[in-house]
Amino acid sequence: MGKTVTTYLIDGNPKGTQYAFISNKICQMFVVPRSNLVYLNTQEKLQKPAFYILLGENEATKPQAYIGETENFRERVKDHDNKKSFWQKALIFVSKDADMTKADVQYLEYKAIAEAKKANAFVLSDNKQTPKAPNLPEYQQDSMDEFFEDVKFLASFIGCNIFEVSQPKTEQIFYAKGRGCEAKGFYNSNGFTVLKGSVIAKEMAPSFNWKDKRKSMLQDYTTTEGDKLTMSSDKTFSSVSTAASFCLGRSANGWTEWKDKEGNTLDSVYRKQLE
Repeated sequence: MGKTVTTYLIDGNPKGTQYAFISNKICQMFVVPRSNLVYLNTQEKLQKPAFYILLGENEATKPQAYIGETENFRERVKDHDNKKSFWQKALIFVSKDADMTKADVQYLEYKAIAEAKKANAFVLSDNKQTPKAPNLPEYQQDSMDEFFEDVKFLASFIGCNIFEVSQPKTEQIFYAKGRGCEAKGFYNSNGFTVLKGSVIAKEMAPSFNWKDKRKSMLQDYTTTEGDKLTMSSDKTFSSVSTAASFCLGRSANGWTEWKDKEGNTLDSVYRKQLE
């Protein structure tokens, strides 16, 4: 079933301040860059109970996020602006209609941290404690579960995959082997996802041209099991060749390196369909 998302670019910049909502839904998402926090003074909705995500980068390969809830985001963010250096923008989720309660946003924080940790796509080092679910009446919990589904959709809509857990179909799986590598993954509109459990080549070819970045990624995404490096979580690459190169530890053409169980290349399965 299709969905209609309304997006308003407040300053006319697609990477700037904006808000978005799904037609016939109450969840509204504000995207506010750290450079434009003054915008919060103009929105009464952002001075009431809200669930929010701070997004940014750190020295690791994975992006970093902080998930929180507050009774007044404009006031709460002042502390984050002083104490948290990593973030560049905030996603703030409020209700378009009736105001949410403190318990509502606490429940959203509880759900969000659990799902973000399961997806393991972002570093959540500043979320040092795991919140407990607040006491909500059953009907209100159902309402907030539906609201959270819209939170996930809107976050994904702007390219934030913090809650996305890969669920590939068997027929979509492709494999890359060689140099001690036995990797598997699948291709879709997000790019190529290397799956948890894949065995990655330990050594890199002398000519490999992004050794330092790969070493950093290996620390973030793999664990050592005996003499093997194994993916500890899924990792999506925008380029199929970058995915293959990461797994094999050498330069690689992903369109020909990734093959299904019958030996058909990714190129023959996807790109040849256009011919």
